[in-house]
Amino acid sequence: MSWSRRRAALWERIPGGLDGRRMLSVAFVDRTGSGLWEAVSVLYFTYVAGLSLAQIGTLVAASGAVGIAGAPIGGRIADRLPLTRVLVGLQSLRAVAAFALLTTDNFVLLLVIASVGSFGDRSANVLTKLYAARIAGPDRVRYQAVSRTVANAGWAVGGLAAAGALAIGSVSAYEWLLAGNALSFVGSALITALCAEPQAPSRTVAKSGDPAARPNPANPWRDRGYLAFVASETILFLDDAVFKVGLPLWTVHATDAPHGLVPLLMVLNNVMVVGLQVPLARFGATTAAARRLLFALSVIFALSGVAMAASAAHGAALATAFLLIATAAFTLAEIIHATISWELSIALAPDEAQGAYLGVHGLAQSVQRSVGPLAVTAAIATGPAGWITFGAVIAGTCLVQHRLARPCPGRTPLSVPSVTVSEH
Repeated sequence: MSWSRRRAALWERIPGGLDGRRMLSVAFVDRTGSGLWEAVSVLYFTYVAGLSLAQIGTLVAASGAVGIAGAPIGGRIADRLPLTRVLVGLQSLRAVAAFALLTTDNFVLLLVIASVGSFGDRSANVLTKLYAARIAGPDRVRYQAVSRTVANAGWAVGGLAAAGALAIGSVSAYEWLLAGNALSFVGSALITALCAEPQAPSRTVAKSGDPAARPNPANPWRDRGYLAFVASETILFLDDAVFKVGLPLWTVHATDAPHGLVPLLMVLNNVMVVGLQVPLARFGATTAAARRLLFALSVIFALSGVAMAASAAHGAALATAFLLIATAAFTLAEIIHATISWELSIALAPDEAQGAYLGVHGLAQSVQRSVGPLAVTAAIATGPAGWITFGAVIAGTCLVQHRLARPCPGRTPLSVPSVTVSEH
């Protein structure tokens, strides 16, 4: 079979059929736009909007805090309204916010606009995951793996385009990158509008039509087991801060490795995610398999911390070797945790409140973005012992999560309802 035919056959086997493939297109377009913007956002606010460093720091922190609310609010809304319509609305909101950034250099207005965009970003992220869970059914882990691979490819494309624009360095180049980000949200909204509304367990009624038969939605804020699971997820997501903050700072300030190694470590991370996310997803395709993977994940996190500590050894070659090992290990942990997280976040959520539960789960990543940099800088400040402790804490959290991740009786995620409420 030729490569083109093999690729076409693989494309046809994507879970979710045509709508699944359309949502993969959304992931690629969306992340391409993000790759264009996030690489230059600070430079835009500096050289185009003319903000000071203090103002930029305030803008990023405040908009990020507002974005934290987007996950639970978006999830709650998705349990009550048609998911595709909500997604289209959020993508449109993100587009309006991105275009609005081009219209002003007033700090207060930029803060408000960036906060609105951040809210839309976090809400759309959770609801895209919910859509995937509903259309892919039992194949949701494999679908999310494919989606993450496609998204990483889009990010790489956007990042390369941004690098080219940075070489120009003009104000108009920055403005075009921001406009490109806004247009990616427009494109995402248009593609999402073509997708069919998936079956939603929370929008079911009994055959008799008796309103009293409607399920009473569970409240994730009263589910102590799920909240404990989300708290453990916040710690397991710390690998994100390792790549954004930990590896660059540790490499430059605490090792003898050449500074030029830093971008190569990021490339290694991206290549491994693109190449391994889909193949490794099959090892966590069921709830039981995902729970078992937590044991392996615990060992990998522990070894990652040891490798980071060992990279402080004298000599550029030795430091480089251990940094490459640490990067590969943390990336493998990232890939495996993503697979586990996709499965368990749905498996632990009752049918009638999937959106609300996923919204609360989305807080784990949002909170990690705030506390993660502090955790890794504390590890750096402590030296090699700090990294060993860092890895050991996350490894222990994996074991704790294994005990927490036990679906309660009666929870049958993604069950097929006998009668659904019409979405038209």
